[in-house]
Amino acid sequence: MRAVQVSRPGGPEVLALVDLPEPEPGPGELLVDVAAAGVNFIDTYQRSGLYPMDVPYVPGLEGAGRVRALGEGVSGVAVGDRVAWSEQLGSYADAVAVAAEKAVPVPDGVPDDQAVGALLQGMTAHFLVTDTFPVSPGDTVLVTAAAGGVGLLLTQMVTARGGRVVATVSTPEKEELARAAGAAEVVRYTEVDDLAGAIREAAGGEGVAVAYDSVGATTFDSSLASLRRRGMLVLFGAASGPVPPVDPQRLNAQGSVFLTRPKLFDHIADRDTLLARAAAVYGEVASGALDVRIGGRYALAEARTAHEDLEGRRTTGKLLLLP
Repeated sequence: MRAVQVSRPGGPEVLALVDLPEPEPGPGELLVDVAAAGVNFIDTYQRSGLYPMDVPYVPGLEGAGRVRALGEGVSGVAVGDRVAWSEQLGSYADAVAVAAEKAVPVPDGVPDDQAVGALLQGMTAHFLVTDTFPVSPGDTVLVTAAAGGVGLLLTQMVTARGGRVVATVSTPEKEELARAAGAAEVVRYTEVDDLAGAIREAAGGEGVAVAYDSVGATTFDSSLASLRRRGMLVLFGAASGPVPPVDPQRLNAQGSVFLTRPKLFDHIADRDTLLARAAAVYGEVASGALDVRIGGRYALAEARTAHEDLEGRRTTGKLLLLP
C-alpha cells in the first residue's frame, strides 16, 4: 500500500511517499480503508521533532473510512461500517489498523470529508467551550487564528452559546470567513501596532473573559494582555512555536488571571466520553448547526505541500489528504 513516511525529524521535505506492507488488524483492531486523513498542526510538531517520535513512522492521527476487516475480539462494529478516529498514528496511508475503542461511528448524514473535518478539531472546539472555559451568554471571547480549522468551529460554537467573539486574522479574505462564522469583531493583526490594545478596544475596553490561543509564541503576550481581571488564557496550540517559560507573577500583575494548557486527548480519555463528544459534534454537523469548511484537499503524494501550506499560514479551514 502507499503511505507517507518520516525517516528523520525535519521540515516538510522529510515527508516521502513509499510502498509499505498493508497492516493486519490485531486483537481489538479494525482494518480501515482510508477515505480521508486529516492534516493537523500536531503532525508538524511530530515531524519537526518538537514532539519526539521514533522513526521511521507514518504520520497522521486522524481519518475516516470504511471497515474492511475485524481483528480478534472486536464487537459492535461490522465490515462495511463507516468510522472515524482522531488518535491513531499512521493515518497518512491507503489503509490503517485502528484500535476499535478509538473509532467512532459516522452518521449517514455526515460525508467522509466532514467526518474528518469535524472530529479532532470539532471535539477540540467542543471541550474548550464546554469544559475548559464554559462559555455563557454575554461572555466576550478572543479566538486567535479564527479562520483556521479549529478557529472557525470554535467561533461558531462560542456564538451558538451566546458568546461574543473577537477574532484575529491576517487578511481580508480570512476576516470574511471569521465574520461568516459569527465573529462580532475582527482584528487584522498584520495591520495594528498594538495587538492587545486593539483586542481590548474591540472587546469594549474591559478585555476578554477568555482568550483561546492556538498560535503560541507570537501571540501569547498579546493574548495575556487582552484579558479582563480574572480572565483565562487557554493556550491550546503552538502554530508559531512553543511559548518560553512564564513567570507566574505575570498572572498576578495582569489581574489575577488564569493560564491553562489543555489537550484533546485528556478530554476523550475513556470510551464513553469519546463517543458522547463525537456524537455531540456530529449531531451539530448533521443538523446544519455547524459548518465544516474544507480548506484544502491533497493527494497522498502532496503531503509535503499540505504541511508547507499549513505552516505558511496560507490555509483556512480543514486540510485533508485523500488516498
